[in-house]
Amino acid sequence: MKGCAVVEQGFISEEEMHLTVLKTSLFFSGDGFTVYDCKGQLVFRVDTYGPDSDKSELVLMDPFGKCLLTVRRKRPSLHQRWEGFLGERVEGQKPIFSVRRSSMIGRSGLTVDMYNNPGEEYQIEGSYAQRCCTILNGEKESVAEIRRKVDASANVMLGKDVFLLSLKPGFDAAFAMGLVLVLDQIYGDDEVVDANSRISADPTSHDAT
Repeated sequence: MKGCAVVEQGFISEEEMHLTVLKTSLFFSGDGFTVYDCKGQLVFRVDTYGPDSDKSELVLMDPFGKCLLTVRRKRPSLHQRWEGFLGERVEGQKPIFSVRRSSMIGRSGLTVDMYNNPGEEYQIEGSYAQRCCTILNGEKESVAEIRRKVDASANVMLGKDVFLLSLKPGFDAAFAMGLVLVLDQIYGDDEVVDANSRISADPTSHDAT
């Protein structure tokens, strides 16, 4: 399946893709994210340089440090509206998408408005705090999912700072990761379930990767 790139064509796969997202500690310089494919190869990284850095603007980079996407909190913004910009944002640059709460009531539900394709939007449903949410296209079809990651060899569900981002064929992985950054800024401090919950892992599950 050939998809249409939001950020970059090189991050679109014709097959289903499963990425492992690692959120680095708040207590060390270089706080952010590293993202790996199923072969352990680095795909994306985000550095925010320590707990005192400004989290209102984050830059998604490829493994070589190339800036792919900037997500920035829009101010003033009553309900935490975020915007996405291609590459490293510069003054006067127009965003390519925005993310806003779908409703003032409740803790879940975001709408993604696509500026390059007026009328096109995505919905994000579920609980990012529980690392269990789905990105839906305009036809209400799942195009990406965030799930807790399982160590199948030990039947242990890993902590909230390691999770899976699963992408349907044709969906831009860089765009999806940009949405993860926004979700983390809006909901990342919410309480989650115990980090070391033991479960019965399905040996056929992609969580074992």
